[in-house]
Amino acid sequence: MEEIDAIAALQDPVRRRLYEYVAAQGREVGRNEAAEAAGVARTLAAHHLDRLAEAGLLETGSRRLSGRSGPGAGRPAKVYTRARAEVSVSLPARDYRTAAELLAEAAEQAGLDAGLWAAARRRGEALRGPAAPCGGLEEAMEALAARGYEPHLEGAEEATGAPGAPARVVRMRNCPFHAVAARFPPLVCGMNLALLEGLFGTEGPVRARMDPRPGECCVVVESSKNNDD
Repeated sequence: MEEIDAIAALQDPVRRRLYEYVAAQGREVGRNEAAEAAGVARTLAAHHLDRLAEAGLLETGSRRLSGRSGPGAGRPAKVYTRARAEVSVSLPARDYRTAAELLAEAAEQAGLDAGLWAAARRRGEALRGPAAPCGGLEEAMEALAARGYEPHLEGAEEATGAPGAPARVVRMRNCPFHAVAARFPPLVCGMNLALLEGLFGTEGPVRARMDPRPGECCVVVESSKNNDD
């Protein structure tokens, strides 16, 4: 199976570090940058990056990393980004995606949006358990990372706490429900929002809200005070 071969490609620890670094950047990464991040020589990094691309885990392109164009700008360099394709393996074979899509289609046709969102909110509350609502963005990022959302803090470098400084917002590079959300965006994105509202609460220090961007999760998490006037 191609999926097993792709996952097997991550067995090598250097290759896994390179993949995790490229995936975490959310942008194109050159060989020199990846090699430095993984602590290996450029030639070794290039070999492993190309193997990851052959396995379908990374996509390749080329651009001038100097940021210049025209004569003297140098040759385009090979760059890598995480592949858009989803890779999963189930032994024995299971097809939960089809089941999820059929359930979503039935819920949408029957107008069960509100019922689904209420169930998602209850599930989020159950995942939180008896603990108090999330105490801050750092704690929220830990919870999101544990659930596969791949959170990153937008505005982390600019935020200084001074008046007028950009508000810090947690965005997510991965949507755990992407395959179904792509077919039924209002239904599934609403479910995702309700799930995170249940997980973090709606009256605590952080709140979830809808703010879709191409290539990222449709929901963001921010400090409640960001919207307090």
